[in-house]
Amino acid sequence: MERQIVHLDLDTFFVSVERLINSKLIGKPVLIGGTSDRAVVASCSYEARQYGVHSAMPMRLARQLCPDAIIVRGDYDQYSKYSKTITDILTEAAPTIEKASIDEFYLDISGLDRYFGCLKWTKELRQKVIKETGLPISFGLSENKTVSKVATGEAKPNGELDIPIGNEKHFLAPLSIKKIPMVGDKTYKQLRAMGLDKIRVIQEMPAELMEQVLGENGRTIWNKANGIDRSPVIPYTEQKSISAERTFERDTTDMLLLRKELITMVDNLSFDLRKKEKLTGCIAIKIRYSNFDTHVKQARIPYTSSEITIVQKILELFQQLYSRRMMIRLIGIKFSDLISGGMQIDLFNDSIEQVNLSRALDSIKNRFGSSMVMKAISL
Repeated sequence: MERQIVHLDLDTFFVSVERLINSKLIGKPVLIGGTSDRAVVASCSYEARQYGVHSAMPMRLARQLCPDAIIVRGDYDQYSKYSKTITDILTEAAPTIEKASIDEFYLDISGLDRYFGCLKWTKELRQKVIKETGLPISFGLSENKTVSKVATGEAKPNGELDIPIGNEKHFLAPLSIKKIPMVGDKTYKQLRAMGLDKIRVIQEMPAELMEQVLGENGRTIWNKANGIDRSPVIPYTEQKSISAERTFERDTTDMLLLRKELITMVDNLSFDLRKKEKLTGCIAIKIRYSNFDTHVKQARIPYTSSEITIVQKILELFQQLYSRRMMIRLIGIKFSDLISGGMQIDLFNDSIEQVNLSRALDSIKNRFGSSMVMKAISL
């Protein structure tokens, strides 16, 4: 059976939600993110992009490029609500759905062409999302996830594009190599240094040469450039929570030790969140005293995966909860109300320095293991 894979992406999702709430933002250059000069841009409208603004750019630079832009703080609770509504619509309609991020989805609708016609079915589904949410959404339809994702990018804004089976290479050939998923800035510079600019050139190269230059990634990029991708659509399941606990060998009231353990647990759990592309909206701390009395205190927070933001709140909760001054046997932390989120750091609150530091540390941990780098207090 021939595969039929749909990629759906909500156009400038955060901006579109804010425009539903405030229609005065329609047609205006809009920046979503922190309001200080040291903050970064979480999302921006197409009107702002015309000035060279892009996501993850320092807010100060974005304001210089687009001085008339309207800056909106951002409300992740609202974004999560709309994302859940769309997820429910897609889950009810499609046989298999993968939620790639808060605003991006893959559907495997193989076999539906026998009954409806896959393109017609997807068009109707897209119109249903637009009608029920008021949000613009684009889709690409093809034989695999890579080509569908690229097709969605070409269909934006608020469009649709079907790539018939057998036309994958022809569709990709004239596009920039930067359109290939997983070609980031570093790989793009390497490929440009080799004289490669269009996907067609990669298609004409031996796969062995790409592998020689870029290792295993070279073979993967060559496959994607040639429209080859057998990766499956992974059925969507939402993890509800993650947690960590520490039982001490000896009951303690050592505040330095307790603080160290809390910070270490937050660091490790936050890294797990970012690795899984999740955000938490509720955190809790647990204390078990030497007499086995157990107490828990939790708090709602703006959705984030930033350990800097979370650890401040966790330490506040600990101060509020630890009032009996008894020996402590166990402490624990739990992150719940998890949602998918492509952002790997708290773009609404973190400075550009914090963003770059988090990315650098995550890169080291992903490459060498989570124990290779940690805060000094955790040693």
